[in-house]
Amino acid sequence: MYFRGRSLRQLDPKGRLMLTPDFRSAVAAHSPEGRVVLTTYDDCVVGFPFPAWEEFEQKINRIANPARSVRDFRRLVLGGAEEMELDPQGRIRLSREHMQYAGIGKEVVLMGQGPRFEVWAPERLAPVLQQSFDDVAGQIAASGIDFGF
Repeated sequence: MYFRGRSLRQLDPKGRLMLTPDFRSAVAAHSPEGRVVLTTYDDCVVGFPFPAWEEFEQKINRIANPARSVRDFRRLVLGGAEEMELDPQGRIRLSREHMQYAGIGKEVVLMGQGPRFEVWAPERLAPVLQQSFDDVAGQIAASGIDFGF
């Protein structure tokens, strides 16, 4: 089960985000106990079901003698990782550090990204979605994916 779509959500006063029913189902499909890892990347907060995070973390830690840029990437992503558990209402808490990194206030956009999801400040996401994607179709086609629309 994948995370798909996007929706405008509001954080409660304690910084908790209510996941959509589809997103709660996707978390449960991958992590029956409702564990997720939230981390920082691309100016947003990225959420992984716990088993997917463990797999990613094992792969990134196998890189032998990484370059400074890889070490800095690990500092951002692994250093920014926080394990969370969905509460009975299907909420996760965003830490102050995550909210500051992503520029998140009360309103957020919850966006599915296949095996993971992202939490964006609406004003940061808008220019990302409004950019030109003319060169992307060629890159996708070069990878062997037929993108015919």
